[in-house]
Amino acid sequence: MTIQIGDTVPSATLNVVRDGVQAITTDEIFNDRKVVLFSVPGAFTPTCSAKHLPGYVEKFAEFKNRGIDVACVAVNDAFVMKAWAKDQNVPTDLMMLADGNANFARALGLDFDATAFGMGVRSKRFALYAENGVVKTLSVEAPGEFSVSGAQVMLDAIG
Repeated sequence: MTIQIGDTVPSATLNVVRDGVQAITTDEIFNDRKVVLFSVPGAFTPTCSAKHLPGYVEKFAEFKNRGIDVACVAVNDAFVMKAWAKDQNVPTDLMMLADGNANFARALGLDFDATAFGMGVRSKRFALYAENGVVKTLSVEAPGEFSVSGAQVMLDAIG
């Protein structure tokens, strides 16, 4: 079942690269915090690199000024996410989360089969806003689209 507004973000473990690869749980990410989490189908892919991530990098200070943390997740490994962050000049406080086996995407019900494109199982493009782990806003893109999950759209939706 796909996550809905009012649901709690499911428990999952993701990875980040800090001093080596480190596990981070969704409880650590979401508990007692306001968080915008956006997901991209893949690091270094065209729309993700040209529009989606750059929008959040550009608007990062606006989220922080509202007391909102920002996280990006993709079905890639933690080292790819670190390299992509460096390539895109991502602020260190913008969490770059690796969902290497798509377990989190599946738990959200937002996975899709991209094997026809040689990409395996991936996450749909989406953005959600959660307070203390409870989803308040959720925007899921139609396949091939980028119109409802960008940074400015999320800032406007949060109000």
